[in-house]
Amino acid sequence: MYSNKENVNILTALLVAHGIRHAVVCPGSRNAPIVHNLNECPDIKCYPVTDERSAGFYALGMTQALNQPVAVCVTSGTALLNLVPAVAEAYYQHRPLVVISADRPQSWIDQLDGQTLPQPDALGRFVRKAVSLPEPQDEETRWYCNRLVNEALIEKHAPVHINVPITEPLFQFSVPELPAERKIDFTSADASNITLTHICRMFMQAKRPMLIAGQPMNPLMDEAVLMVQDDESYVPDFVLYIGGSIVSKRMKRFLRKAKETWVVNREGEVTDTFMNLTHVIQGDGEVVADMIRFNLEEMQHPFVQKWEALLAKIREQVVAYEPNYSQMAVVRYFEQKRSSQSQIQYANSTAIRLANIYSKTPVYCNRGVNGIEGSLSTAAGFSVVTDEKVFCVIGDLSFFYDQNALWNQNLRGNLRILLLNNGKGGIFNMLPGLNQSPARDKLVAAEHNTSAEGICRQNDIYYQQATTMEEMQQGIDLLLSEEFSRPMVLEVMTDAAEDERVYRAYFQSLSI
Repeated sequence: MYSNKENVNILTALLVAHGIRHAVVCPGSRNAPIVHNLNECPDIKCYPVTDERSAGFYALGMTQALNQPVAVCVTSGTALLNLVPAVAEAYYQHRPLVVISADRPQSWIDQLDGQTLPQPDALGRFVRKAVSLPEPQDEETRWYCNRLVNEALIEKHAPVHINVPITEPLFQFSVPELPAERKIDFTSADASNITLTHICRMFMQAKRPMLIAGQPMNPLMDEAVLMVQDDESYVPDFVLYIGGSIVSKRMKRFLRKAKETWVVNREGEVTDTFMNLTHVIQGDGEVVADMIRFNLEEMQHPFVQKWEALLAKIREQVVAYEPNYSQMAVVRYFEQKRSSQSQIQYANSTAIRLANIYSKTPVYCNRGVNGIEGSLSTAAGFSVVTDEKVFCVIGDLSFFYDQNALWNQNLRGNLRILLLNNGKGGIFNMLPGLNQSPARDKLVAAEHNTSAEGICRQNDIYYQQATTMEEMQQGIDLLLSEEFSRPMVLEVMTDAAEDERVYRAYFQSLSI
């Protein structure tokens, strides 16, 4: 039996109609009618997560693994505000997160009633569409409720917010079946063959064309820009950018020297990352990239070959550089040993920068907004909807900030965590001038002496620690190969000063 709240039933029926099959649900009384319906519905599987901040990132990880919209349902009040970091990340990753918040009736907002605050539009511009449903009293308001839900759910490449005011009594479950609801479909524009041909022609006719993709992969570009310095012969005159976040600030500054950029993305969004955008094409960037690569196989382009030669030389120098025991040595060994088919999530800051040096395959990283929160929850969410091993390479501050990701009954042995712990936010050692501040280590970089062992014990997580090169290598071999019924954490302890020295020595070793 379903809830007797008509707006909740309309919502539930349309979630099913629009293909929502997974929902992360958080505890609460006001959202209980929605959670009841989701659990009652045979087409939707529910995943309980207590911490709303973590829940949003769980749902984000699921969208990555499934390439499908995933719902996350919270109760009224500040519960909704805890989703903001995950929603912002999903917005810049163009992930279809469907936020469903229960709400108090409008008449009780700002009246000092419990768990009441203005919830419509609370997520601001980080959602593509935000609607607040009426509680239908007649056919017109019922039609309006149906239309609002459809308008939200036709968005497939961005988060949306559906706010659901519910009056008391809340817990009457007397409706035998969901209503048959009208579904509104949406067909997006896409790059036609004529458009693709024109893009390829523009690329091949340019004197200095460059095809660049952002995350999940843009390896060795930081090194390349550092090596070419002010050599104008490497500056492109035509950039074809197929979207995604660029990790390297150095690369973004370099590409702002280009004459013009054409961007291809599924959303048709104006993303003027290089400040020289002239064309936006709504379409599949991978299709465009594949066609460009095919043309380059048929006819070699001298400028492309020039860059390929540079990147090949950098790859040789990467292989030749053997770092001492450090976070760099850890990621180097991990990437040498892991399968190219494995699913891998990197956390922000140092971890993703090391991935850009050593990873030979695309990786996931929350680079939409670049926050440290939620990296572990995103990987955990990914792991609960796949049987593949899912690896998370994460720094200590990111791990401890998001430790609630491990407090979850759905986790299994396919989640493997490589924790890089040097006792602080090591990225702050790399920022020029910050070393002059006495606040850097304790206040800015959050220096600490914390280990993950206790966290792992309380959450029934298999734990191993490494403090030497040999222990690290043995631990990674175990992390990659052994089968476990519960997740595993390998915590590698390194020295922040040595990590900094090794990292700087690597870039100093590069030369054209």
